[in-house]
Amino acid sequence: MAEATTPAGRAPLPATARLWALAASFACQLPLLLQLPGLQGAAIGGLAVAVAALSWRRRLPALARLALALAAIGLVLAAGGMSFGRDTGCALLAAMLAIKPVELFTWRDARSLLGFAFFAPFATFLLDQGPLSLLLGLAGALVALAALWRLSELESVVPDPADTPPARALGGRLWQVGKLVLIGLPLALSAFWLFPRLASPLWGVPERAVARPGLSGEMAPGEWLDLMADDTPALRARFVDATPERGQMYWRGPVLLDFDGRRWTRSESMAIAPPAPTRRDGPVWEYELELEPTERPFLVALDLPLAAPADARLTADYSLLAWRPQTSLQRWRLRSAAPSTFDADLEPVARALALRLPDGFNPRTLALARSWRAEAGDGPDADGVLIDRMLTWVRRDFTYTLATPLPGRHGVDEFLFDQQAGFCEHYSAAFAVFMRAAGIPARVVTGYAGGYYNRFGDYWLVRRNDAHAWVEVWLDGRGWTRVDPTAAVAPERILDTLADLPAGGANPLLPFSQMWDIGDWMRRGWNDFVLGFNAARQRQLLRPLGAGDLEMHQLIVLFAALGGLALAWMLWLVARGERERDPVLRAWHALGARYARHDLAPLPHEPATTWTARVLAARPGETALAMLSARFERWRYASIQTDPAAGRQLIRDLTRHRPAETSR
Repeated sequence: MAEATTPAGRAPLPATARLWALAASFACQLPLLLQLPGLQGAAIGGLAVAVAALSWRRRLPALARLALALAAIGLVLAAGGMSFGRDTGCALLAAMLAIKPVELFTWRDARSLLGFAFFAPFATFLLDQGPLSLLLGLAGALVALAALWRLSELESVVPDPADTPPARALGGRLWQVGKLVLIGLPLALSAFWLFPRLASPLWGVPERAVARPGLSGEMAPGEWLDLMADDTPALRARFVDATPERGQMYWRGPVLLDFDGRRWTRSESMAIAPPAPTRRDGPVWEYELELEPTERPFLVALDLPLAAPADARLTADYSLLAWRPQTSLQRWRLRSAAPSTFDADLEPVARALALRLPDGFNPRTLALARSWRAEAGDGPDADGVLIDRMLTWVRRDFTYTLATPLPGRHGVDEFLFDQQAGFCEHYSAAFAVFMRAAGIPARVVTGYAGGYYNRFGDYWLVRRNDAHAWVEVWLDGRGWTRVDPTAAVAPERILDTLADLPAGGANPLLPFSQMWDIGDWMRRGWNDFVLGFNAARQRQLLRPLGAGDLEMHQLIVLFAALGGLALAWMLWLVARGERERDPVLRAWHALGARYARHDLAPLPHEPATTWTARVLAARPGETALAMLSARFERWRYASIQTDPAAGRQLIRDLTRHRPAETSR
């Protein structure tokens, strides 16, 4: 009596159904957890496992569930610095999905959990659009669809379905769901290639609460450590003709002019001023640059770019600044050339900015620089002598290391006179301060240095841990001139990559580097084929076939035509399934249609054995048809349909059979 009054969907959930729901939920969470910061993703994943185990057999009290939800929200917000954005939103979604199983006790709860889990793969694409995220997200969605299918079967079946092995049930449901996905694939592909794309999105996506490591337009002690530890790609460059030496690959980013005693920042006055006059006498490098998203407007180019790409501008110090943050993969065609003179006639205001030092900082550095200036004098070569003396000191007494303590108030003094060990952040800042104190205009340039050649893809890869900072000093007659104090103490910092390993002898890293090269080459192909397919490339879609650029109305017509064909095909398949739901009977009718082409179609009232006898009378060689007919009759009328494997085999045999070539 109690069962009869239980509302639909409120019946208790058996263990098999609960296991399906939990497994599908975890499959959907996985790609999202992999895109969250390491400790945060691991903590939320552990929370999901703990909650599933804790609530497996008994329901937690309502107060405990509320406390768990508030604690999860508070921890996620605290980890995100109490700021809201894509990272925080995606982390909250993962945390809520992790604690959702505390309510998993009825059929309705299971369907609610799976419906909520579908949001996780889509949220993953807000953080990453790589092939691994796509594969894991698609797999999670397929498992969730298979779980919904299986739940409907388990809820409607009268006998206990636990006899079906889970692996066989999962495989069968995934196959059925996969066929449905394949049916909709033509429509999805036509929408991807032909649905008109806008050059810019209709709305902006909020910036991430925690931006990816990258060039930030400022430099302060300790802030570059995360960047130096990140080996993910920052950019890829393919040179058109000649290629510069790797030691000359300085990828110019933001130029830092203002110094407050601790932090170097960009000068807003330089950002709005026109590019300074330059003269180029050397070779011009032409290349295609593919820049990974950084969530910031700063771009990089080989030192120095000749012009700005589309949607960007060139500042007075020849750094590239985009009009909006780079939230997606960008690709440009650029040209660069090293200058022979760079802003040779420095304006008084710019000179004052490049010599300015805050009061009350680094007294020992200022005193030593002024004493060296007094010894060098004011002759035409005095600045060069002073720079060489400083570099000689760096080569002799300093070492390169990432293990450095955070400095105090007089950070440059501590570095030059006490520690004498650090990385590019320390060397460039100290060198620039020393030059300014000696009366030489100086500024810090941030970017990347070097690169790794991928011979499989014929391009240069620059990782985020190739981030580098160097100094530009202003010299009379030459203007701004690059000086890299880090290269003076550690030239391997610029050139030490896998490509620099000796060619002779056994190299245990070679197989791994080759595998890494192939993987990154495949990722670049994905970027080119999928992520780089924008509105401009869509208009050029038919150019290889001799057609011109497509206008929006032409794209709409093409999309409507191909989309209509795809929908017609889908409707035909659905209608065929609705006309005959039994796949065995559908395969039998298809077999009869093949014999109809030989004027031996089965009559509507004709039993299978009678039709087979008529075919054998006309074509004695059709013995295989007689065996198939007998198997079909046993399947159809002898109540042996409880064996799914036998039914699948019969469908395959009916589908493969063709009329014999011989006739009477």
